[in-house]
Formats: sequence, structure tokens, C-alpha cells
Amino acid sequence: MLKDEFLTYQAKTTPHPLGISIEKAKGAYLTDTDGKKYLDFVAGVSACSLGHCHPKVTRAIRKQSRKYLHVMVYGEFAQAPAVHLCKELIALLPDNQESVYLTNSGTEAIEGALKLAKRATGRSELIGAQNSYHGSTHGALSLLGSEHQKMRYRPLLPDTKFIRFNQEEDIQEITHKTAAVILETIQGGAGFIMPKDDYLKKVKARCEAVGALLILDEIQPGFGRTGKFFGFEHFDVSPDIVVMGKGMGGGLPVGAFTASHQLMRLLEDQPKLGHITTFGGNPLIAAACLATLREIRDSKLMKQIPAKEALFRKELTHSAIKEIRGTGLMLALLFETAEEANQIILKCIDRGLMLFWLLWEKKAVRISPPLTVTEKEIIKGCTILKSVIDEVTGC
Repeated sequence: MLKDEFLTYQAKTTPHPLGISIEKAKGAYLTDTDGKKYLDFVAGVSACSLGHCHPKVTRAIRKQSRKYLHVMVYGEFAQAPAVHLCKELIALLPDNQESVYLTNSGTEAIEGALKLAKRATGRSELIGAQNSYHGSTHGALSLLGSEHQKMRYRPLLPDTKFIRFNQEEDIQEITHKTAAVILETIQGGAGFIMPKDDYLKKVKARCEAVGALLILDEIQPGFGRTGKFFGFEHFDVSPDIVVMGKGMGGGLPVGAFTASHQLMRLLEDQPKLGHITTFGGNPLIAAACLATLREIRDSKLMKQIPAKEALFRKELTHSAIKEIRGTGLMLALLFETAEEANQIILKCIDRGLMLFWLLWEKKAVRISPPLTVTEKEIIKGCTILKSVIDEVTGC
């Protein structure tokens, strides 16, 4: 059976993966090899912005596959899908963002952003936030705010330290020694924590005062999930470097970081090939990204996000839900205990509603459906979820 072969031959990330054998996926639904359907409120952990196999994305993939696939390492040939993607992406960003470096994943984009900040400032100190998550490669892991997650992989990057997210007094830790501060615009693994009281603006002002750069990690909130194309648009702040991934690919692996021409050109010389990748900007993936960008930008999807969030909040009024954190379609339900949250997730999956966990906040249940989720699907999923909550909590 497929599950047995999965467990035998494919490396795992936990001792007990879900192991659901997927046959197909379409829209907001997954179907396993036994024909069971799951309403998907996870969207590949915020990656499938337009749902599964969106026709405009699959059409773009088919069209590009008939022209050419990989032809040269990144940065040498002009390839229409990547060029058009970069041009249209820059048009959606603040004026200080002028150039895009395309990568294979969000964590690779984090690596490039950290290198760029050190090169631009000539400094080595990097500051992250407690309970942050930016990826699992060595540089990203060094700025990950959970010691338990990284203690067995030390030594990591030197000259890293951490501040508390939303704690204004910690901003003074940013000094003339600091190359960059890297923050998730909305803290994901910590429980979808929103910045408050102009926190991001205050961090940016401090960075400007001491000559440090502000890197914002938009890997989860980016590409329409919050009702704006990028999450930082809610907070009136312009980062120096923007990192993105997940939702930009229409279900394919991709990442990118953006900056000004002045900054990005530092990767071109002394040394040349300051950051290199073989498959970054892959034409097939760039075509999927471009179709995804255009659909999110040109359709009514982002305008519908506030109403969909309001419907979730209305349908999920329940005494056992202590709090609903986040914004848009990036929501976290907080329960009394981690065990309650765990049971709710597993029982919902058993009943055909796909939910998932958050990395550090164990009392939370993730809700991050495709942006294309319908009102009918929201109500259906919430009905299943409330029934399970009643059963698990007795409330």
C-alpha cells in the first residue's frame, strides 16, 4: 500500500505523520486513495492560495511545459515567465522595492536576505524575535526563536540575538552593531500574533536611526491571505527587504526576496555570484506564480477576505474557543489545553475536515483555507468543527 511504502522509503519529519494517501485534489477538497474527501482548511499550510489545481495555474503550467523547462542557472538568460513575474511583483510593492531575486523556497530566500543585509551594512549582528520561525536551513535556523528546535544543530551563526515581539522596550537592543532585524509580519508558529501599537513602524524607525535593515518575512501572510497583497500593508511600514514564498506558487515550490537596486546589486560583484541558485526562477514555476499573482490581483478574492473572516468568526462562536487570533484567512483558534487542540484536529480530519497544528503554540488550531473557499464551504467546515469541539470539550 502507498502509506506503507511512504513510511518505509520516504524520510519523515515526525515519528507519527498523518500518512493520508492522496489520490487527487481540486479546489478546496482533497481525496484519498480510498475515495474519502476532505474539506481543506489548511491549503498546504498557506501555500495553495487559489486552492488545488486552479485552472488558470494548471493552464499556465501546461502552456509553459510545451515551450521549455530549465535551460540555464538563475540570472543568465532572459526567460519571459520569470521576467514578467518580477516586473508585476515589483509593481505591487513599495517604491523602495525595485528588484526580485527568485529562489526555490522561502527558507532559501531568508538565506539570501540575511547575506544581503550583512553585505550591505558590513555588520554581522542579526536580530530575530522570540518564538519566530523562518525556515530550517542553518541561517534561517539561527534566527529561529525556539532553542528546543535548534539546540541539537549548534554551532549556528554567531552574533545572533532575540527580542520579544511587540515589546517596545526591547527595540533598544537594535544598535549600530546590528546588520538587520528580521521579523515575521504576523508571527505564524507563535500563534498568528499580530503586531500592535505601531510596533513594526517603531522597529523600522530604530533601524533607520542606527543604520540597520528591516527584513520582513511575508512567507505566510503574503499573496492576499490577509486581505492585502502583503501583510505589512496593514501597518504602514516599508521594509528594506521583503521575503516571500508559500502562497506565491499556486502549489509549486518557490520563494523570493526583494530590495532596492542599490542593495541587490551588491550580490553581483566582489565577489561575483554573491548568491547563486540553479533552479531559482524556473520557467515552469514562474509561470505558475505569474498566473497566481494575476488571479489574486485582478479578481475579487482579496476584497472578499474580510467577509470570509467575519463569517468564520461568526460561525465559530463557542464557549470552548478562548480566542481567535490572526486576520483574514490566517486564523488560529485557541483552546484551554494542547490536548484539546490536538484531539479536535485529529477528530476533524477523521470526519473529513482538514485542520493542522501551529509550531510553537500547542493550544492552537490552524485555519488557513484557500482564498477561494466559498461561504458554503466555510459554514460546512465550521459545522463539523463545532460538533467536534462539543464532543471533545463537553461544552
